[in-house]
This record gives sequence, C-alpha cells and structure tokens, in this order.
Amino acid sequence: MKANESIPKYNAKVREYTNYAARQVKDVCKTIGPRPAGEENEIKAQERFAEELKKYSDSVAVEPFGLHPKAYLGWAPAFAVIMIAANVLFFFGFAVVSLALAVLSLFFIVTEFFLGSATLDPFFKKCESRNVVAVRKAKGEVKQRVILCGHADSSYEWRFKVSGGKNLISLFLVGVVVTLAAAAYCVARGGLLQAPENDFIVTVVKWVLLAWCVEFLITAFFINFKTPVEGANELTGAFAAMAAMKYLSDNEFCFENVEVCAVITGGADAGLRGAKALVKAHRKEWNGTETVFIGVDALHDFDAFALNAKADPKAAALLKQAAQNAGVELQTRAFAGDAAVIGKAGVSCATLAAGSAATAKLYGTKADNVESLSLKAIEGGVNILLETVFLCDEQGLTAQYHA
Repeated sequence: MKANESIPKYNAKVREYTNYAARQVKDVCKTIGPRPAGEENEIKAQERFAEELKKYSDSVAVEPFGLHPKAYLGWAPAFAVIMIAANVLFFFGFAVVSLALAVLSLFFIVTEFFLGSATLDPFFKKCESRNVVAVRKAKGEVKQRVILCGHADSSYEWRFKVSGGKNLISLFLVGVVVTLAAAAYCVARGGLLQAPENDFIVTVVKWVLLAWCVEFLITAFFINFKTPVEGANELTGAFAAMAAMKYLSDNEFCFENVEVCAVITGGADAGLRGAKALVKAHRKEWNGTETVFIGVDALHDFDAFALNAKADPKAAALLKQAAQNAGVELQTRAFAGDAAVIGKAGVSCATLAAGSAATAKLYGTKADNVESLSLKAIEGGVNILLETVFLCDEQGLTAQYHA
C-alpha cells in the first residue's frame, strides 16, 4: 500500500502535517532562537523535540555526547595567523620555517575540515550535545528498520558570504599550497634560512605571498562565532521526520515487521559530530537488522528536490520510488550530511534535500529565517518520507530495490 492510499483525503492530511512542521519551526525560532552546537539553546531544542516525540513514539531516548564545536571551523582564524607568519618569514628568507608552518596548516585543515577527524579538538573547549532517538515499534518481529533523520543545530554566521566570500576558503587553500611549493623549492635549492640569490621567480613569489596575507587576514574573520544564525530551513528536515511520526501515530499505523525511527542529531554544523556519536552508540544494533537511513536536509526549494550522488544504491532506489509515488521529481547532486557518516558504518543510507543555489546562499546567513520557509517544499519532503516508510512495509528494501 502506498502512503497516498493509506487514508481518505490523503493530500489534505499531508498539508495539515506540513503546517504542523512549519508551525513548529517558527515556534522554535521564536522561543528558543539560534542553536549553535553544544550551547544551551541546542540542548533546549533537543529537550523540546524529545517531549514532542514522546506523543508519537513507543520510546524516546536522549543520548548526550561530548564535542568540541568550534574545532571544525575554528582552524580559519588560527591558521590564518599561522599562514601570515609563514608568508612573512618566507619574505625574509626563512624558507624552512615557512615550509614547516605551511605543512602544519595543510595537515590540520585537511584532516579536520575535509576528513572530519578530531585533530584540532584538544585545542578547543569541550561541550555537550545530544541526539534524540524516537522509535515506533513493529507489531511482530523487527525485520527492517527505517530511520528518518534531521538535525537540531544552526550554524554561526558566515561573514562576507553574500558578497562573494564563498571563495575565501578556496583562496586560503590555494595560498597554503603556493606557500608550501615556494618554501619547498627554496629548501631544495639550499635556502633554508636565506632565499636563493638572483632568483627572479622567488623574488616575485615573495611579494605575491606577502600580498596574500591580506586574504588570510580576511579569512580569519570569515566565521562570526559571536553571532549564530536562526537556521529556520535547517530545522525543516527534523520536523518533516517528526511530522511523519505524528502521521503514523494519529492514524494508528503500526507495521508488522518494520520499525520506524525519527532521529534528531546535534552537532551537525560542527562536523557531523552527532552522526558520529550515533554510529558509536547504535552500530551493533543496526548491523543486526536490515536498516535504511534517510537523512533529511533543508527543504527549501520544491523544484530542486535531490538525493546525494554517493547514496547507497538500495536506499537511492527506495527514495526515487518514494518520490515518484509522491509526484516529486528527484534529481541527483553532490552533497553530504549525516548520511555521509552513517554509510561508513555499513548502513544503507541516502540524503534527501530540496535546495538550489539560492538555498546554499541562505546557509550561514541571517536570511535563513522563518520568512524564507517554503510550505510547498516542506510538504514535498513530508510526502516523500511517508511514501518511503510505506514502501518499506509493502516490499522491504532487499525484495523491492537493488543496485
């Protein structure tokens, strides 16, 4: 049975649950406000979500975990200072010191920002965040588990983003690589503490890198840690998952062999730390039962519904069929989210989002507020999630979908 066949006047009912989700987003933004990872407002939001989910679930667990929320983007100001020192030292001929600083910077940036490791954690304050895990049990033996997951936190403001600042990070990395190459060249030529004489290329690069210090200085102020943003659209995934749980509860749907879970992670904007804690706590449980994880990101642009390009083939096929049943065209695009972490635990997973270039411009800015919400996009997300759950009950992930 499809979700749209589950009750009379299904479309009208889905709109009711869409309005529920939108009202909840607006109320959280009004009464709680911005929710930076590991801070008081994020914990308040998670406590609220847990109380709300208790109305629609058989069990709700609040799972605390530790994190260093500012480490993920905190490298920007720290290593901007280091790279300014590296370039100034290179200008005065201290190539070997400049090389060491550039190598150090590149190592920490790649491991922390791109690989999501915790290499910078010891240098930043430790806080506590939480994951909320709600479960609607199956009537009989659990043969399959469906997890619908959004996140609770909002990001800090990304300064300069609207006025072309999105390229600052790329220019920062280029600057590090150029410094690294130039310093390595000088060291190879024997200029450890003195630049090679009569080398026109080195002379030009010295001045270029000195000028590049301006870019490093600007990047140091790229993240405004004093101003977290409202992050209204970031909440749409969490409340779409909760709306799906409410629908199942209100209409008394309890599947024979399918367990349905709603998970609200913390620390997503701090390097997907909530997803990592979730894997650590539930890996054995998930591996014991066929599990499909659907991460839900911002639902902002109905015409830009997509799943992530690196989705597991089974989960991708399931989500595509669910979208088709919901009458939504689903594209494939490159983006990450909590599913990027969950997939490494061997769980079939995919991420659903409804975001265009305009949505990307909202992230990390004050424009990501309740006025920017799209009821149509939220409705599409709720509809797809319900169709996903009902598809799993109808056929099962393995029986119906394959690569």
